[in-house]
Amino acid sequence: MTLPVGSLPAMALEAAESAEAARRQIERCGPPFKALGAKLRVLKPSFVVTCARGSSDHASAYGKYLIETGIGLPVASISPSVASLYNAPLQLKGGLFIAVSHSGRSPDLLRLAASAQASGAYVVCFVNDEDSPLVQQADLFIPLCAGKDSSVAATKSYLTSALAFLQLAAYWRDDAGLLASVAAVPAWLDAAAKLDWTPALQQLAPVSSFYVIGRGLGTGAANEIALKFKETCRLHAEAFSAAEVIHGPLELVRPGFGAIALTQNDKTLESSIATIRRMVDLGATVSSTDTTVPGVVPLPVLADLPPEVAPLASVQSFYMAVRSLAQSRGLDPDAPSNLKKVTETV
Repeated sequence: MTLPVGSLPAMALEAAESAEAARRQIERCGPPFKALGAKLRVLKPSFVVTCARGSSDHASAYGKYLIETGIGLPVASISPSVASLYNAPLQLKGGLFIAVSHSGRSPDLLRLAASAQASGAYVVCFVNDEDSPLVQQADLFIPLCAGKDSSVAATKSYLTSALAFLQLAAYWRDDAGLLASVAAVPAWLDAAAKLDWTPALQQLAPVSSFYVIGRGLGTGAANEIALKFKETCRLHAEAFSAAEVIHGPLELVRPGFGAIALTQNDKTLESSIATIRRMVDLGATVSSTDTTVPGVVPLPVLADLPPEVAPLASVQSFYMAVRSLAQSRGLDPDAPSNLKKVTETV
């Protein structure tokens, strides 16, 4: 299906609603997140596991870094098929289990959540559909508050899932600085939506395969952006850590190869810049949120963002631009031919 160039698809309209959805979540869910943070400080779980697929799993990857670096607990993403196909009992007593889903209806997700609860884990779910069966499988349900999300490619539900993890980390740590960042997220998303990434993305139109690079807190954002290129533009994009890419994938980089590099101003910045420099030196066209390396194509970003928020702002800017790339390739980003909105796997 095609959409005329210049027409605004639902994906872009919904992405533009992300800031308002974030405001709703902060206003409505601040109290339950505060209570959850206090409860977790008492429960003192010894580990955290997440369960999600697609964009929800990318938000969970962002949450993993927030929890591991801010709380000091290991976080693992468990494959739903462990319960739904292998029927393997997991020993999760003493752990925190977090299920993340837009629809809350995938059978494998439901089975793993039930298994986790039966094994003694404390089960929390972040779900947009408040009538979903996943809500009934949780000890605590917190809504994403994304509102209606009709485009197959998730946008505001990804950003509100990531915000849910940011709220969880802030209240669990009882961190005044991080809580202030949470409160400012809607304004930052509004501002990020106005930054134009379209010229940089259009340079990828003739490229058949490229990398999306991130590290640490930016890993989930890189995964999400790579997925959206596949879903909306039929472009093969692979996401890699800025560290992992030099352990083999760098061999593909040469003149004519493309990359998008995401950065945030934390302890990963120096090593990320080193990777960007190596790719530019090998002849790649690299669009980057850090412009200190000569030869990169600049991706406009908001100045002085906290590192916890920078990945969310980058994804917001990307969402607003990727629809133009899809339309220039004769595609309707709202209606990928092989996909559907609610995917139910076993």
